[in-house]
Amino acid sequence: MTVSSSTSKVLTIDTINPHVRTMEYAVRGALPIRAEQLVRELRNKDNKLPFDKITFCNIGNPQQLGQKPLTFIRQVTALVEYTDLLKDENMELTKKMFPEDAIDRAKNILGWTNNAIGAYTESLGIHEIRESVAKFIEERDGFAADADSIGLTAGASVAVERILNLIISSSNVGIMIPIPQYPLYTATIAKLDAHAVPYYLRENKQWGLNAEELKQVLSEHKAKGIDVRALVVINPGNPTGSLLTKENMVDIVRFCEENKLVLIADEVYQANIYQPERRPFHSFKKIVRELDSSVELFSLHSISKGMIGECGRRGGYYETVNLDKDVSDQLYKMAAVSLCPNVTGQVAVEIMVNPPKKGEPSYNLYQQELNDIYESMRRRSIKLCDAFNALENITCNSAEGAMYLFPQIRFPKKAIQAAEELGKSPEFLYCMGLLESTGVCVVPGGGFHQEPGTFHFRSTFLPPEDQLDQFIERIKGFHDSFMDKYRD
Repeated sequence: MTVSSSTSKVLTIDTINPHVRTMEYAVRGALPIRAEQLVRELRNKDNKLPFDKITFCNIGNPQQLGQKPLTFIRQVTALVEYTDLLKDENMELTKKMFPEDAIDRAKNILGWTNNAIGAYTESLGIHEIRESVAKFIEERDGFAADADSIGLTAGASVAVERILNLIISSSNVGIMIPIPQYPLYTATIAKLDAHAVPYYLRENKQWGLNAEELKQVLSEHKAKGIDVRALVVINPGNPTGSLLTKENMVDIVRFCEENKLVLIADEVYQANIYQPERRPFHSFKKIVRELDSSVELFSLHSISKGMIGECGRRGGYYETVNLDKDVSDQLYKMAAVSLCPNVTGQVAVEIMVNPPKKGEPSYNLYQQELNDIYESMRRRSIKLCDAFNALENITCNSAEGAMYLFPQIRFPKKAIQAAEELGKSPEFLYCMGLLESTGVCVVPGGGFHQEPGTFHFRSTFLPPEDQLDQFIERIKGFHDSFMDKYRD
């Protein structure tokens, strides 16, 4: 049913929450919307499009681009979802289809849920899974972790929103965020009517940061009367693919401690480390403990990234460190309002942090699948970075982590003028042209914010390895024609 006049509506663009209107989320913005339209056009056999598929490189969504799910996760999930497979009368057949350790794991998980995987769990997630997370953190960092300081969530994004909701008590609060940043942060801060306080990562220093610049940014915003309460770090970096040095991390912890700032460490790409010999991953929890720091820390992890790539299952966790008990109680209350995280996501978190052990039936296959995905992703990151650097007017830092490249592109004046006439940025003009010509969907750098006067775009390196050469050729063909068209 349609209504002829918007004046008959209670909800109009003018009457909804104004802070929702100001939100932007570039990774699912105008270009991905157009890409979805093109997907529908491609279904029409009579379409005149110059390509036969859309390659979604706008978002880190590995299985959308063909990454194989890890077998053990799917086996355990199948068993906990369809419990008839575990009945005595069916076990002979089940043992032929599933390895013994997958059966045992499923039985354990079902025991934790009273054999009701479709029932609500504890608000912070199944206690035994939180214990597994605590053990994983202890083994990773060498410092104790407590299950009661861990909350399971429906993806790390939910954790971010919950934490920012907790911290932002008024419209005068400021949250320091890295630029370039992941749009979830600016979107959530805008929705909560607070201030995003930007600090810049330096491209010429492999997207590192300078502690003195942090002090300057903080001082400037405090002078404006903004109550700066927290600093966000994304490490490994999104969209940059960078990895902070341990020295940088120490500087950040000390800066937060000295200035009474909460530290939010987004570490969802911690398994995506491509130069571990030169630049290994260190968690902020480890740095905080090594420094014996009193800084209040939230650290985040997720099943969506790494080699697991289970984005649609929506599983993740946060750990709190040095948090006041009364505040922890309020965080629990916020979790309780949402009842519980989805249970299949919790199951995947359990397997991520507690995978098959050496000597168990599934160990060799699990490790082989992890290694194959990791090595392929590392090769793809290098190959695509080299391809970008070979293009005219593009420079690109290598990916030390995550699953993205963030190349800088220097546009001819004619391209900048053409974009201005359309009321668009030149990178938007470029990225939309790339999509319309090749079916490749990337995200303009402005959606992540960037240093003024520079232009970038973000691309995943998730296209299948056997299709990467063709993918690169499509980009090169468009890029060369774009530069020729607007050459000064």
